[in-house]
Amino acid sequence: MDLSTSYLGLRLKNPFVVGASPFCDNLSLCQQLSDAGAAAIFMHSFFEEQLEAKTRVSAHPFRREKRVETGEPDYPAYPDYHLNPDHYLRQLERLKRLVDIPIIASLNGRQLGGWVAYAQRMEDAGASAIELNLYQLAADPAVPGDEIEADMLQVVRTVAASVKIPVTVKLTPFHSALAHFAARLCENGAAGITLFNRLHQSDIDLVKLEKVTHLRLSDPSDLLLRLRWLSILSPDFPGSLACSGGVHSAADAAKALLVGADVVQVVSALLKHGPERLAEIIVGFEVWMESTGYERISDFRGRLNHGQSRDAGSAERADYLSILQSWKV
Repeated sequence: MDLSTSYLGLRLKNPFVVGASPFCDNLSLCQQLSDAGAAAIFMHSFFEEQLEAKTRVSAHPFRREKRVETGEPDYPAYPDYHLNPDHYLRQLERLKRLVDIPIIASLNGRQLGGWVAYAQRMEDAGASAIELNLYQLAADPAVPGDEIEADMLQVVRTVAASVKIPVTVKLTPFHSALAHFAARLCENGAAGITLFNRLHQSDIDLVKLEKVTHLRLSDPSDLLLRLRWLSILSPDFPGSLACSGGVHSAADAAKALLVGADVVQVVSALLKHGPERLAEIIVGFEVWMESTGYERISDFRGRLNHGQSRDAGSAERADYLSILQSWKV
């Protein structure tokens, strides 16, 4: 049985990769993940704001800014980030020496700036690829969507042109014409996209009357949105597709590949159950392939996407109507 797959031009031993997470900070856990069968490890994000925080600390080493009092966003202080810029690159070099699988770095920012130069430094440190995370919420009513997307495309062009390794883009689902924008990303240098960035949201503490920032891990219900868009995009998308969010079992992974994913990123299941959970998922996936008679990933990848539909939008609307009619009272 052959589980190998191609992703961003890299030949991976299987489609199971560890998505961006704190795992990359712990060399022992990364070795365990590699031993459990991980085909690649994504490092967590290096943030645009980290460089800004470093600049503030360098200029005022003994002053901690009180941004809440000034009305400015309360970003984490420089020491609060997992790895500072230099440590991030050194950790990348350590991981490359430790495990014999691709290490994919992550850049996270909003607007074109000096932070994009770190792509070159990541390549020099040994990154096999870069996942570009362009997370932002379009909250300014004066800025139209096409302007935001134009800025994103400019960042992608700049980063892709600065390195020889492939660049993939991690997207949110909130684009008015996601299929069109995905194609534009490839035209501007992206080798693939990751579906989707999870938009972590703060809660409200009704006693303290303040926001509460708490990380919620994914669950399998998060997978449905990914399945829909993988199914829509995969028939015509020229690059690689990664599924991120909701993959907790072999069955979840099989679904993602059936609608067109090249790889699945697994994180929350591993944070909950440890690296050994990955080996269990891979074994379960092999059992599923054997039970269905598949010998290779290429035998079934994309089999259930919208490739046979003349109009993917109409097919999705038909599913929507059918689901609504399924509930009777």
